Amino acid sequence: MDKGNTTLAFILLGLFNHTRAHLVLFVLVLTVAFASLVANALMLVLIHQDHRLHTPMYFLLSQLSFMDMMLVSTIVPQLATGYLTGKKTISPAGCGFQIFFFLTLGGGECFLLAAMSYDRYVAICHPLRYPVLMSWPLCLRMTLGSWVLGAADGLMQALVTLNFRFCNRHEIDHFFCEAPMLVRLACDDTSAFEYAMYICCVLMLLVPLSLILTSYGLILAAVLTCVPQRREKALSTCSSHLAVVGLFYGAAIFIYMRPMSYRPANHNKVVSVFYTVVTPALNPVIYSLRNSEIKNGLRKCMARRASIQ
Repeated sequence: MDKGNTTLAFILLGLFNHTRAHLVLFVLVLTVAFASLVANALMLVLIHQDHRLHTPMYFLLSQLSFMDMMLVSTIVPQLATGYLTGKKTISPAGCGFQIFFFLTLGGGECFLLAAMSYDRYVAICHPLRYPVLMSWPLCLRMTLGSWVLGAADGLMQALVTLNFRFCNRHEIDHFFCEAPMLVRLACDDTSAFEYAMYICCVLMLLVPLSLILTSYGLILAAVLTCVPQRREKALSTCSSHLAVVGLFYGAAIFIYMRPMSYRPANHNKVVSVFYTVVTPALNPVIYSLRNSEIKNGLRKCMARRASIQ
């Protein structure tokens, strides 16, 4: 058995078959992906052009939109190319880049959501000290830290995963390169790396999630003593972020906090579509529906376009 063959291309088995029902699902996924790119790009433009949105809160939101755009752009082109052309191969380098960017963006989003929850905590519980406790230098450091921590995780897992020997098995039962799926193909003993990868994923999820829950626990304790009008406004402000956190962490925990032996490939594919395509499309919708400043900015942008024409 060839135990040193790590240069051959991998084969992504994909998500859809060439049936009429799967063709409809494929078109639906592409439509949602395109809507995600447009909605997040529009969010970025609005935040950039409207000076009233030049605050730490909206800067963090713009980073979330940018991460979502990059995530869709990392996953969907390979999915579409494989289905439309039948060319399902991907080089080891391409596979490594997919693992790196997927984990960088996923891990970065974990910490970014924690930073956004801290921003909401300061804004609601310490509004008079907001410029000090949520200063621009701190906001930039938290944003940079989110990117760096995500990139460190992505680089480590990509390098270690591709250094395994894969024998003659190169078929990945997924629509993109994901480290846990790739490890299954290795003919080396991967138990130590699987354990380390599991611990790393748990920490990347639970540490930010614990910070988010702490922030919202303090927010809840503070708003319960407020007058009803202020309480309603505070809860409305937080509801969008909580909805995004629920969508993101629900899918991520379902995938990464189960032992590998309890991860059926078909279930993983469906959930992966949800958090790589559907969730990035829902995030800007959730934030815009409950945010009057974004809706006002959109109206003004459309009015300016209409006046120019």
